[in-house]
Amino acid sequence: MTVTDRTAPVRKAPKAPRGYLVVGRTVAIPMRRASVFAGAGLVVLLLAAAVTTLAWGRLGIDLADLPAALVGDAEGKDRFVFNRLRGPRLTVAIGVGAALGVSGALFQSVTRNPLGSPDVIGLSAGAGAGAAICALMFPDTVPVAVGALLGAVLAMALVYVSTGTGFRNPARLVIAGIGVAAMGAAVTQYVVYALERDKASVLTAYVNGSLTARSWTDATTIWLVLLAAAPLTALISRRLDIGEMGDDIAEGLGSEPKKAKTLAVVLAIALSAAAVSVSGPIAFIALTAPQIAKRLTRGSGPHLLLSALTGGLLLVLADLCSQQLALFDDLPVGIYTMAIGGAYLGYLLVREWRKGVL
Repeated sequence: MTVTDRTAPVRKAPKAPRGYLVVGRTVAIPMRRASVFAGAGLVVLLLAAAVTTLAWGRLGIDLADLPAALVGDAEGKDRFVFNRLRGPRLTVAIGVGAALGVSGALFQSVTRNPLGSPDVIGLSAGAGAGAAICALMFPDTVPVAVGALLGAVLAMALVYVSTGTGFRNPARLVIAGIGVAAMGAAVTQYVVYALERDKASVLTAYVNGSLTARSWTDATTIWLVLLAAAPLTALISRRLDIGEMGDDIAEGLGSEPKKAKTLAVVLAIALSAAAVSVSGPIAFIALTAPQIAKRLTRGSGPHLLLSALTGGLLLVLADLCSQQLALFDDLPVGIYTMAIGGAYLGYLLVREWRKGVL
């Protein structure tokens, strides 16, 4: 017979520290309440925008028939619309928006500069130039995705060398990036309009950023890159958060800021190049998505997941305008994102002017 000591104290599970999600007795994941609420809100808005994209308009799928289309049981018109017209386009829009949002957040965290996005520092323009050269001058030799990656790497190499200090000086980075972006845009226009004028119409929408006629192959490409980059971005997220306190403090805390920055730049280049390869150089998503994510939580850190959700939402909304606005016939989505980005920058300008900063 076993005698139980009922007076022995009962061990209680450790109480979760404030701001952390505790898993078991050894794992504690930082969790901000504002980030959780913001993420949930963005997911709801993204789902609503996705349903609207699939259901709205003359060719839209009825809401009652939408579940069948999602599981592959649609027939007739609904099957064609989902599999050929709107399904791949929506999936690519979410993936490209997420990739650009994360890429912008990584660059802004590394450079500690809200203007340090692929748009401003020449990465998108370089990737677009590389994609245009391969698509028009070597259509059967070099894949467009490879050309976009090579163009992005070359653009970042030019920025790195021309600043004289790598990516450490924000002012020099922006100035050099603007110059490289102008060079990349000039190369793209020269290739499209001068060298291959007869074929230029094929890439007219592409160089402005377009989601028209996307396929499931394009969706697979961008989502495979996102899935491959996700573990690495999660790995360096905390290090980048610590790095915003300064390299000396980060080094003292053992976060190895130089390695973290190098990996962040490589990931940003890969994500942006993948986005450009399937949709063209879509402007301002990488610039605005991380800033909106930060303002939703009012907290520090790169906010990589929120930036991805915000980027996906912005691009889906812009593409919805591209498809449904009656004033224009399928205008490239990149033009709408330029309008969104310009309006957002104008808002920031007025906000800072009212504060007396400008």
